[in-house]
Amino acid sequence: MSSILFSALQIKSIILKNRIAISPMCQYSGHDGFATDWHLVHLGSRAVGGASLVIQEATAVSPEGRISPGDLGIWKDEHVEKLKSITHFILSQNSIPGIQLAHAGRKGSVTPPWQDNLKIGPENDGWETVGPTDVGYHNDAHPPVALGQGGIEKVIADFKLAAARAVIAGYKVVEIHAAHGYLLHQFLSPLTNTRTDSYGGSFENRIRLTLDVVEAVQSEWPSDLPLFVRISATDWAEGGWDIEESVELSKILKEKGVDLIDVSSGGNVSHQQIPVAPNYQVPFAERIRSESGVKTGAVGLITDARQAEEILQSDKADLILFGRESLRNPHLPLAFADELKADVPWPNQYSRAKL
Repeated sequence: MSSILFSALQIKSIILKNRIAISPMCQYSGHDGFATDWHLVHLGSRAVGGASLVIQEATAVSPEGRISPGDLGIWKDEHVEKLKSITHFILSQNSIPGIQLAHAGRKGSVTPPWQDNLKIGPENDGWETVGPTDVGYHNDAHPPVALGQGGIEKVIADFKLAAARAVIAGYKVVEIHAAHGYLLHQFLSPLTNTRTDSYGGSFENRIRLTLDVVEAVQSEWPSDLPLFVRISATDWAEGGWDIEESVELSKILKEKGVDLIDVSSGGNVSHQQIPVAPNYQVPFAERIRSESGVKTGAVGLITDARQAEEILQSDKADLILFGRESLRNPHLPLAFADELKADVPWPNQYSRAKL
C-alpha cells in the first residue's frame, strides 16, 4: 500500500508535497516582536528536513497580544523585513511557509517556560492584559481588563492588519489561533466568557469574535491561499467548551470558507484534567472531519511514521502536525520516508547521506 503520509495534498492553490506539517511552537526568542536568526535557522531547518508546511509560532497581532516579552509579532510594518527572509528560505526548500496569528488575552505578560511562566507586572516590563472579563488565568495582582466594544473592535482590526502584513511577508498559509486558552478561546468557552452582551452567553454570541476575526482576516488574505483555524476541541473541564460545540463551530467555519481545522485541546483553565496518551486528540479531529466535512489536522503525541500513516489511512485527518517530535528531530520527514519506503528528494547538499 502506498504511503498517504507522503502523498500530496492540494488546498486551494497550494500543493503540499506530503502530509507532514510543523506545528507552531513558540520560541520566546524575539525582541520587541522582531524575529532573529534563531527563527530563521529553527524554521528553515524544518523545511530542509522535508516538511511540506512549516507554521511559524503564535505571532502576536498587537504588543498586548504577546504571551511573553520574547514572542514574535506582526503588529508593525518593520517586523516584515526579517520575516521575508524566513519565508524566502522555506520556499527555496520546496516547503510552504505558514504563520499563526494570535492574541494571548488574559494569558499574556508572563515569563518563558524555562522561567516558569510567571506573571510579569507592568512595573517589570510587563503589560496590562485583556480578556472577555476581568477574571485572570493566574491568581495574582494583575488581572486582565474586560474588553469593551472599542477594545473588541481593536482586536479585530489588529488581526486584519496582521493578515495584510503576512501577505507582504510571503506566507502562503495563515492560521488563526483560537485554542489553548488564548483570547479567542477565552471568548468561546462558557468557563471564561460570562459576558451578558452580544459577545457572551449563547453559543452564537461566544463564537462571534472568532467569526469576526475570520472575516477580517479574509478581507486581506488572498482567496486562493489556505486559511486554517486552530481550536481546542474541549476544555477538559466540566461545563466548558466541548467537542459538540467544536463540531458546530467547524461546520460554520467551513461555510465561511475556512479550509482546515487544526484540532488541539485544553489550555483554557488551570483545573483541566487531560488524559494525555498517544493519539489522545485524534478522535476529535476524526469527529470534526466526519461531521462537518472540513479538512482537519491531527496533533498531539504523534511520534512515529506508522502511527501517522494509520491516522491518514483510517480517514481520521488530512494532515499531521508534529510539535515536540520535530524538535527532537528536525529532519523527521526524511527519516519517516525511509521507514515507510517512500522515495522523496533530499536537499542536494545532504544527498550523500541518503540510504
